[in-house]
Amino acid sequence: MNEKNYFHPDIECADYGTMRALQDERLVWAVKHAYDNIEPYRAKCREKGVEPGDVKTVDDLGKLPFLSKDDLRDAYPYGFLARPLADCVRIQSTSGTTGKRVVAFYTQHDIDLWDACCARAIVAAGGTNEDVVHVSYGYGLFTGGPGLNGGSHMVGSLTLPMSSGNTERQIQFMTDLGSTILCCTPSYAAFLAEYIHKMGVRDGIGLKAGIFGAEAWSEEMRRDIEQSLGIKAYDIYGLTEISGPGVSFECEEQTGMHVNEDHFIPEIIDPDTGEVLPLGEKGELVFSCISKQAFPLLRYRTRDICILTRDECSCGRTLVKMRKPMGRSDDMLIIRGVNVFPSQIETVLLREGYPANYQIIVDRVHHTDTFEVQVEMTPEMFSDEVKVVEAREDELLGALRSMLGISPKVTLKNPETIVRSEGKAVRVVDKRKGNTD
Repeated sequence: MNEKNYFHPDIECADYGTMRALQDERLVWAVKHAYDNIEPYRAKCREKGVEPGDVKTVDDLGKLPFLSKDDLRDAYPYGFLARPLADCVRIQSTSGTTGKRVVAFYTQHDIDLWDACCARAIVAAGGTNEDVVHVSYGYGLFTGGPGLNGGSHMVGSLTLPMSSGNTERQIQFMTDLGSTILCCTPSYAAFLAEYIHKMGVRDGIGLKAGIFGAEAWSEEMRRDIEQSLGIKAYDIYGLTEISGPGVSFECEEQTGMHVNEDHFIPEIIDPDTGEVLPLGEKGELVFSCISKQAFPLLRYRTRDICILTRDECSCGRTLVKMRKPMGRSDDMLIIRGVNVFPSQIETVLLREGYPANYQIIVDRVHHTDTFEVQVEMTPEMFSDEVKVVEAREDELLGALRSMLGISPKVTLKNPETIVRSEGKAVRVVDKRKGNTD
């Protein structure tokens, strides 16, 4: 492959020994940095009987404690901040299960690192400084928009910071400004494709590639999007706690995402025992950040289930590959790119005086996620008047939107009409996967 298809060829195509030496050096720094500056992390290390001097190479990673999202919530907001606030220039955030959010901090160095990781993804998709990158991920606290926006700038592409929604304007800019690379969730890409065909402007669209992430999508959906938009569709992976999109990215081979392992060391563990599993085995994905300043998480459990491989890749990159996540080891749902926990919904329902008998119904219609919360009214709430019930539904919708950052359809049911279970209650019906949880 021509070097123009790599953003950092010396890193992306480094031999194993070179990469391992870089990881060893950066890991030693990261462990000391986190231990010296993050009190909750220092406490976890002491509880496990490990000090920075015990970690000299990547082989010593297993000596360190795991971190989880609960650790970050318990230390909200500043407990895991490893640099003075004056050194930080940005936060991004995810939603939390009980109102507490995970807030990730970034120094300018961290932003530059993140932008470079996203730049690698854009270049792997064929992007250059002659492209027009159309970013339709959400902006704000969500990492999707800011990440690909920064990566596009670093490549030198003309960047259209469209955010999501306002589809007619999206298509107008896409045609008038000649967008060539589309960045958004796969479900929104599918929706845009339908709208483009409905408007009859397919011939005016000059897209060549798409970089899609933030939600699960199948190979069948990939092929549909590629055919309908006339593009090659690339996967991208990330999470706010680690930095955002660009932790790993897909190349032209489309058989998994290359991990930017000069910044993030991946492991696969048994989710029940914590045992590290060998390459090629399925388990929970764990990441250690070895170059971040403000929020250097080590051995962070993502809850995503996948496989790591070092099979030779035709693209020429030597970076380890992670397969598309196959599910999660917890109960988190990803709906239209937003992380939603059933416990969040239960918290709102109980707070608003509803009984703890509800169902969350998720489906995918025309490539777009649908999301409904059904909950019983108490006998005291019950009313025959439609207007009264609709007013209650609107009130509950507002409370759920405030907690989740996404709007479900709310359906209030008559008392004792949601099926009870003698065993584990069926709270989630996820029709996208063809099963219930």
